[in-house]
Amino acid sequence: MTQVTRIKCGGTNCFCLENNGSAILIDTSRTSYRDKILNACRGKNVRLIILTHGHIDHIQNAAVLSKELNAPIAIHRADYEMLCSKTVEPLMADTISGRVLLAMIQGELKEGEDQLFETDVFLADGDTLEQYGIEAAVIGLPGHTKGSIGVIVADSDIFVGDALMNIIYPAKSLMYGNRQDMFASAARISGYKNATVHFGHGRSVPNRVW
Repeated sequence: MTQVTRIKCGGTNCFCLENNGSAILIDTSRTSYRDKILNACRGKNVRLIILTHGHIDHIQNAAVLSKELNAPIAIHRADYEMLCSKTVEPLMADTISGRVLLAMIQGELKEGEDQLFETDVFLADGDTLEQYGIEAAVIGLPGHTKGSIGVIVADSDIFVGDALMNIIYPAKSLMYGNRQDMFASAARISGYKNATVHFGHGRSVPNRVW
């Protein structure tokens, strides 16, 4: 059975998945939490670092952690292209809380332009992670960004990045690049009825209809 460890980094989460002596790290947070993440991963055989999407609060430690843990970095090709082009995919928001949050972080997202790194693995919907020692699969969850992805473990745990958020309460993402894709991804997550949902922001909750 895969063990899930939440690494709380301020308002952002990273997750370490372990099974039979192998581990995968999901997201890498900001530089101020680098030591905390490294300490949480010490002694674990981290074989892959997965980035759920390309925003700065999820990728900033990727290069350093990859070197320290001797683990390749994986991301969806669409979000890698977003990083390489040094542009930030436009975000929108419908709700008041979403607009407030977007106004607060708009400048911060641009910091990611200088956080370029080499990506060793490109992941896509349906890819399995068994070669890295974890019985899990990649699930495409576009909407927040074009290349947003999640990880599903045995229909019991689903890691959704920012496809959903639990900042104020569990809900669809407060910000999106494509509204139609965001709704479709939320509906897809709802299909894993027995899974626990693990967010990029906020505490994990049992799944429901989003």
